[in-house]
Amino acid sequence: MPRVVFLLVPRVHLLDLAGPAQVFSTAADFGHDYRLEYVAEREDVPTAQGVPLRARVEWPALGPDDLLVVPGWRASAPDAALGEAALRRLRAHHAAGGTVASVCSGARALGEAGLLDGRRCTTHHELQDDLARRHPRAEVVRDVLHVTDDRLVTSAGIASGIDLALHLVATRHGPAAAARVARSMVVYARRNGDDPQDGAMLRHRAHLSDVVHRAQDLIEARFTCTLRLSALAAETGVSERTLTRRFTAATGLTPLRYQQVLRVERAEHLIGHGATVEAAARAVGFEDARMLRRLRARA
Repeated sequence: MPRVVFLLVPRVHLLDLAGPAQVFSTAADFGHDYRLEYVAEREDVPTAQGVPLRARVEWPALGPDDLLVVPGWRASAPDAALGEAALRRLRAHHAAGGTVASVCSGARALGEAGLLDGRRCTTHHELQDDLARRHPRAEVVRDVLHVTDDRLVTSAGIASGIDLALHLVATRHGPAAAARVARSMVVYARRNGDDPQDGAMLRHRAHLSDVVHRAQDLIEARFTCTLRLSALAAETGVSERTLTRRFTAATGLTPLRYQQVLRVERAEHLIGHGATVEAAARAVGFEDARMLRRLRARA
């Protein structure tokens, strides 16, 4: 069972911690095994918002599949810092093949550990100049929610920690899993980081229509099959006309067009990995390559 270990710095911001923790906790509720743990350099950890926290001072044994996250903290506080032992832990986990992530000012810890040198990163917009000054060998990327570079994932401020965590869930378990977590949390499923190539399953999930989410779940689970609008409407509990109207309003696509977008995206992936157009077309549910070629030309 992979661990998600949060390294807490004194004056930690509650939402920087709670947002990502909720994402991984919800993913665990849906059957994706995660064990959440909290470590710090002392058991009692004051927060920026005044709610006291308790954490372990003994570190668990970490493996390459484990994730180490540093939430942001109120950097102006005199006791808000990490000692060399904790910085060594960050370096060692990354060197051993593990992923290290930060939210907001947590990027400062990654910089002090030497992990930002020669890598792209981001942080809260109010802290970007300071991060660039402190770590001139880092490439600070502005106006993005999160950046990934060589198993180093940094995010902007506060709520972007949720986007970062959803991105990591999507990377490990697929975009449908991330969309399900986002829907449970009643937040947008988005991966608006430095990569503009968002998958269709997330790109068209930026809405709060439960009926449309249910229809999307059904389409995504069976996108290679022939799906009748009447059956889709019956399973979502609305009429065909209502489903089409709501689906189009929420996603900009009809249910059929959404299924076609999923098929084309999957076919593009197969072609990029060496499949012929004909083989890719049949693998995603088309009778032959003609429709796939037509839809690719339209895109």
